[in-house]
Amino acid sequence: MDTAFGGLESEWTSLEAARVVVLAIPYERTTTYIKGTASGPSTLLAASTQLELYDEELECEPYRVGIHTARAVGIEGVSPSCLAEAVTKAARPFVRSNKWLIGVGGEHTVSLGMVSTHKERYPALSVLQLDAHADLRDTYEGTPYSHACVARRLREIAPTVQVGIRSLSIEEAEAALKLPGQVFMACRMRSSSAWMVQVLEALTNEVYLTIDLDFLDPSVMPSVGCPEPGGFGWDETMRLLRVLFQHKHVVGCDVVELCPLAGNVAPDFLAAKLVYKLISYRFFLPGYPR
Repeated sequence: MDTAFGGLESEWTSLEAARVVVLAIPYERTTTYIKGTASGPSTLLAASTQLELYDEELECEPYRVGIHTARAVGIEGVSPSCLAEAVTKAARPFVRSNKWLIGVGGEHTVSLGMVSTHKERYPALSVLQLDAHADLRDTYEGTPYSHACVARRLREIAPTVQVGIRSLSIEEAEAALKLPGQVFMACRMRSSSAWMVQVLEALTNEVYLTIDLDFLDPSVMPSVGCPEPGGFGWDETMRLLRVLFQHKHVVGCDVVELCPLAGNVAPDFLAAKLVYKLISYRFFLPGYPR
């Protein structure tokens, strides 16, 4: 996995000068429907080489902050219970050296190590999870570290606000009422225009953002392990992200669960562009709380 994000020349990718680090975490052990998230990071990086590097919305070239693509996390043979430790070990040096770290998964379980690392540096951290699934099971298929349990484990680390949820079990619905954090169901979000303000109010100032690509509707993002109808489009997702970055200090993020489909590269490119937009909003959006 030697592809530099964006296909950038070396002058823009040195670790010393870069303000952004992209960390690939090609992990897949607990997926339960469509397999393939282990190849998500390399596919996203390959698609990123086709990006136009000018952001027409903000009239800037985000790559000029420097984007270093780190060596992929070595996780071959790592059990789900040990994954968070492996990711934390890889991520910690970047967070401690004040790099803005973007994790690229891999299944959603990779977020546990990323959030734990940022929690060390930002004690008042909260988590914003954009996702179709509640992921609030205590255990699933014999492990509490399944991708179906990731939000349950995240809530044990930091207050977690879940947005766009449209698939959950009765166990998860009951857990959502008891555990710290808040859930915004997609069906109710669309009946009120107040939900964005409510999401912001539920978060602390320092926010870790985790985006499961199945938050997006399968019509624009079919390349996920568990596609769920009723998701969000590109434009409304960008509106939410702009509001988030304008009002909160987003200290790190990840984009996970890309499950490439042979012959359909559009979702791969969308995922790469999403990562680039996050960099653009973090460093160039007017009003960002620096």
